Amino acid sequence: MGDLVGTIVAAVGLFAGTNVDDLIVLTVLFLSARAAGRPRPWQIWLGQYAGVGVLVLVSAVAALGLTILPDRWVGLLGLVPFALGVRGLVSALRARGNAEPPAPVVATGLLSVIGVTVANGADNISVYTPTFRTIGVADSLLTVAVFSLGVAAWCLAGSWLGSHQKVVELVRRFGHWVVPIVFMLIGAVIVVESGVLGRLAG
Repeated sequence: MGDLVGTIVAAVGLFAGTNVDDLIVLTVLFLSARAAGRPRPWQIWLGQYAGVGVLVLVSAVAALGLTILPDRWVGLLGLVPFALGVRGLVSALRARGNAEPPAPVVATGLLSVIGVTVANGADNISVYTPTFRTIGVADSLLTVAVFSLGVAAWCLAGSWLGSHQKVVELVRRFGHWVVPIVFMLIGAVIVVESGVLGRLAG
């Protein structure tokens, strides 16, 4: 019983510790959904589950000794949210002078939500892989079950954080600038912190 509780507590800590930044992404996505109607809430939920599922699957495969994406290049996935942000910023620049500001949409559907989730959590692979390698199959399955509950908790938290009416109104007015910039910053942080730029320069 003690081992079971210990595994659950460790899994909760692992998920929370590696996905704190994901709350920011989810909040922005839910704000966008409320302010502009895209992406749909179900796309955010499903995209988050699918994205985390990809990360867990890649980590599990890597734990078996197979490498799908070399760790040293994982940071390049940060280009996904960065590119989405650039696209949103270009749309905002083109729409300057219009009476109606453009919708604050960067991730427009399921695939882009999955892409952002995977890119934002790519560095988690380096943490999940040794964990799955050392705790065994049964505890790994329990950890994945805890992760699935964690995704639901994160989506609920992001939805709540993105539900405040004053914030939604601000996003309606200025989100076409703010949301793309947030995504560009997220992408830039992923790329820079991964050290991939140094490897490319070398």
